[in-house]
Amino acid sequence: MNHDHYGEEEQFGRTYDAHLMRRLIQYIKPYRRLFSITLALSLLITGAELAIPYITKTVIDRFITPPAAVVQLPAEPQLARRLEQVHPIPLGKNRYLVREVSQLEGSLRASLERRGLLSKERYLVIEPASARPRELEIVRAHPQLFHQADGIYWLSAADFNRLSLGELLALRAPALAGLWQFVTLLLGLLVLRLLFSFVQVYLLQLTGQRVMHDLRREVFGHLMRLPLRFFDGNPVGRLVTRATNDVAAINEMYTSVLVYLFKDILLIVGIMAIMFSLDWRLTGLILLLAPLIGWISFEFRKRAREAYRRFRIKLAKLNAYLQESLSGMSIIQIFSAEQRSLQRFSQINTEEYQANLRQVHIFAVFRPLMSQMRSVAVALLLWYGGLGIVSGNFTLGSLAAFLSYIGMFFQPIIDLADKYNILQGAMASSERIFLLLGEEPERYAGRRLDNFRGEVEFRDVWFAYRDEEWVLRGISFRAAPGERVAIVGPTGSGKSTIISLLLRLYQPQRGQILLDGVDIRELDLEFLRAQMAVVLQDVFLFAGDILGNIRLQSEQIPPERAMAAARFVQADEFINALPQGYRTEVQERGSTLSAGQRQLLAFARAVAFEPKILVLDEATAEIDSQTEQLIQRSLAAMLAGRTSIVVAHRLSTIRESDQILVVQWGRLVEQGNHGELLARRGLYHALYTLQFAETGQRVSPV
Repeated sequence: MNHDHYGEEEQFGRTYDAHLMRRLIQYIKPYRRLFSITLALSLLITGAELAIPYITKTVIDRFITPPAAVVQLPAEPQLARRLEQVHPIPLGKNRYLVREVSQLEGSLRASLERRGLLSKERYLVIEPASARPRELEIVRAHPQLFHQADGIYWLSAADFNRLSLGELLALRAPALAGLWQFVTLLLGLLVLRLLFSFVQVYLLQLTGQRVMHDLRREVFGHLMRLPLRFFDGNPVGRLVTRATNDVAAINEMYTSVLVYLFKDILLIVGIMAIMFSLDWRLTGLILLLAPLIGWISFEFRKRAREAYRRFRIKLAKLNAYLQESLSGMSIIQIFSAEQRSLQRFSQINTEEYQANLRQVHIFAVFRPLMSQMRSVAVALLLWYGGLGIVSGNFTLGSLAAFLSYIGMFFQPIIDLADKYNILQGAMASSERIFLLLGEEPERYAGRRLDNFRGEVEFRDVWFAYRDEEWVLRGISFRAAPGERVAIVGPTGSGKSTIISLLLRLYQPQRGQILLDGVDIRELDLEFLRAQMAVVLQDVFLFAGDILGNIRLQSEQIPPERAMAAARFVQADEFINALPQGYRTEVQERGSTLSAGQRQLLAFARAVAFEPKILVLDEATAEIDSQTEQLIQRSLAAMLAGRTSIVVAHRLSTIRESDQILVVQWGRLVEQGNHGELLARRGLYHALYTLQFAETGQRVSPV
């Protein structure tokens, strides 16, 4: 068995396709208010995250580090005028004490630091006019530690350790009060970020689930309206994947990529802006790593895409083989093919393992490389920032803020691996879903006939499933209302295809099929199929109980009518013998029922829908003689007053038909009633003779 074709659907287009994305965005429109709220929350969350390191910087520089410094001014009147704006304390000889360095204009401070005019030493200022008694008491107790000028006292940070802890806390009481205010602000931001994050995640998941619900409903609804020809060329497992896994992949993109990608972009832009405002030189130094980061990301994207594609192909192959093997387990065991099947599975499983391992290797290289880049950036920051602190050109708070921002800056890049994988899977899934939704559905709208009588006519019908490999060749016949028509012929002659065309499951390439003189292509499809009931050889039973399978959950068929239909076809005897009668649950595909019991339920289903035309396609082929006797007793009543078309294998069941059509190689070779066809001694006579020779019965024309 060759399963390579299962990988065809995994051939991906581009990782990001703007056209596909625009179509995907359409599904958010009904929930744009919720989605807009999540975007607004992203702004608030990003703002809170950006503010936290800056608050940390402010706390360190304003309340932990002493605020005052000495400025030595050269004879520059313009510089002096700019310094006067912060009301410095004159110390003589063009020296001034600035109460709070943080109040200096940014460019002025940078100029003073660059020229070495701002002291590296920091001081604590005590002004008697606003000082508390305890502070003045400490000043008087340590006159050798405090400098004095113009009635103002100041203490060097280097002398803090010469005071007792109680004295130091008393002097720093205002700073501690401000510290607690900022800590309270910081805690408030953390609580708000937690609250906003919770609401955002909840709304994102809510929106994603609603989008997934709508998309899955649309996919299934579209599948219900596709012609049968489409299902002939698409495995069931593939279509199930479209409505489940592919829709889930798109939901993951909505909830894990779109909003968070917007947040990541905001975060990176905000971080760069703040870092440039703090120190553009250090920011520029860190940006020297950008080309290397870009190259690593590009290589990762290229290699991850190829590895992901190969993994998906191998996974599809593995799933296909597993599904096929489980479905055909009885054949595998009957022919003792377990070992061969296991070897084949092991081979495919190893290929999937190796493809997945390749993916793991790529991710295992990318993440450590990005972490290494972050470590290099931190090292540059510590080197440059440490020199700046020593030289007085950089503050400890700025260094702490930079360290936080560097970590925040690299996190979205490291998360790129996961987001890229999700986006790639979502684009591939959306492409496959939209290809499915692009399939032309059957046309349902059309005419509805009043007083439908049930006349069926085929006029020179030609049909081929593929190209011009004709299955039917010029079939023509007419079934009058209430007439019984049987179709017989060798296997593969086209009998079941005639039924499929009548139900408009397929369209003939040539000719016409008429109901009451109207081409069925002009009829409303729902109306057309409502006039017919079909009993197939392979009866399909759905999950649910016996009664539900007869009614097919139709509200137009009350339970009483379904039970009456079961009694009509002699099915109520075995149904009542079941543990819960009509409420007995049906196992998968009716596996706990015999073929005959399933067939009786199919007859009951057909009768319950009260069709004008009854179609039986090999309906008694797998029924035992006892069950067939039960059906034959009610078959005449079932067919009375209805046009019936019966595809039969057992010719004994069609002797009473008004006309019998004999088809061979897609052509109508004989037509007449049972006696006429036997008298011609043609193909029908040969088939009939062969069947009765096998049973030892004598051939009779009647």
